[in-house]
Amino acid sequence: MGISGKTALVTGSTSGIGLGIATELATAGANIVLNGFGEASAVEQVRSDLARQHNVGVAYSNADISKPAQIAEMIALADKEFGGVDILVNNAGIQHVAPIEEFPVDKWDAIIAINLSGAFHTTRLAVPGMKRKRWGRVVNIASAHALVASPFKSAYVAAKHGIAGLTKTVALEVAEHGITVNAICPGYVLTPLVEKQIPDTAKARGISEEAVVRDVLLAAQPTKRFVAVDEVAVLAKFLCSDQAASITGTVLPIDGGWTAH
Repeated sequence: MGISGKTALVTGSTSGIGLGIATELATAGANIVLNGFGEASAVEQVRSDLARQHNVGVAYSNADISKPAQIAEMIALADKEFGGVDILVNNAGIQHVAPIEEFPVDKWDAIIAINLSGAFHTTRLAVPGMKRKRWGRVVNIASAHALVASPFKSAYVAAKHGIAGLTKTVALEVAEHGITVNAICPGYVLTPLVEKQIPDTAKARGISEEAVVRDVLLAAQPTKRFVAVDEVAVLAKFLCSDQAASITGTVLPIDGGWTAH
């Protein structure tokens, strides 16, 4: 069985990496459940374009990934529209940059809720249906920060390290049920999330925004270029394929050599 005809739920997929992955899976014939925030007409345009261009079913949920009850409603929507979730991509994430002694408690709580606990809730609710079908794919979009740390990102790094552990644990639990669970760890991708943190990082470090890009972001990546969204999306699609059935419990960097240091 390939990806065609399967249903993929991609959290945080109204822009950035999530939309890139949703688009790539739609090109392979998967029905899509989009999720994320955005202006209603813009989101509807994305939804209708995806459905029309790839001739697949596309639904949309505005579930707040920090709220378990809304996640349950989103899974129920996927069940109602398409008969369940075959492919789960946990991509939703937020970021905040500050020294530990100044890190706002509400920001810590929100980052852990969305970047880590949200993936727990989607996974626990999607796995039973995958087990019944004896086929499933969970792809967690982690970060190079699941493997290494950077200063001033305590909550994000903690959450992404947690995603690595969650990925390995669930992979072991479902290994005999035709389900794989993997994490992709991108380096810096020039998404809205990264663009937004450039001025914050400049302020935290007391340097210019240009210096942040050159000396902070891309300093870590030996290729000296941002990772492209489509590079991440194609890897996610491969992990969802039958050819990747023996790849599970992995934490795969796609980071321009960052974690090779």
